[in-house]
Amino acid sequence: MFRTLRLDLVLVQAVIAGALSFAHLHDLAVAAGQDGWKAWAYPVSVDLLLVAAWRRIRTGADNRDAWLWFAIALIASLGANVATAGLLDMQHVPPWLRILVAGWPALSFLGGTLLAHAPTTATVPEPMPKPGEDPDAESALSLRVEREPAPAPELPPAETVVEDVPPEAAPSTPAVPVPPALLDHARKIAAVHQAQTGTPIDGATLRNRLGVPAALADSIALQLT
Repeated sequence: MFRTLRLDLVLVQAVIAGALSFAHLHDLAVAAGQDGWKAWAYPVSVDLLLVAAWRRIRTGADNRDAWLWFAIALIASLGANVATAGLLDMQHVPPWLRILVAGWPALSFLGGTLLAHAPTTATVPEPMPKPGEDPDAESALSLRVEREPAPAPELPPAETVVEDVPPEAAPSTPAVPVPPALLDHARKIAAVHQAQTGTPIDGATLRNRLGVPAALADSIALQLT
């Protein structure tokens, strides 16, 4: 009940303030040479421009123009209130004020048209994460999977028997056996490196990309040549 009473008092105060401002604008228009229905149209024009600018500001879009027109309408309303408070001779209105009053309809029409037809940027809400999901962790994991190939498991070096063979007669077979899946993965990495740099991949780069021991990397590089 208290909140309802408080709301009613605020509305009453707003109605009184609006009526007083409305009357001041009407009196100023009459003093500036506007009579009849035209004098009553001036306060309606000012109040409508205020409401249109405020509604545009509340949309949350780019509201620099809306603040400009809101300030213009507010200055017009406050100016009429101050002018009719005894600071201006209402019987002898200066020419510049008559010019402002006469030009206000065109200015108000321009402001209302721009506010009504200005484009608004619709904001697309971001999808809410499901309960129990961490979007930051998932995005970091996906980036890591896309950018870094999964390192192959380290294989224990196989025991090999090296015979005393002269260098010129040494066979070109790899010293460490390479799993077929790892060899296929290495071929893909070498192809991407060749396409990006234009040069064949070297043993050190291949070892860093695969994350395997140097002996295994050299054996893979030997089979890629």
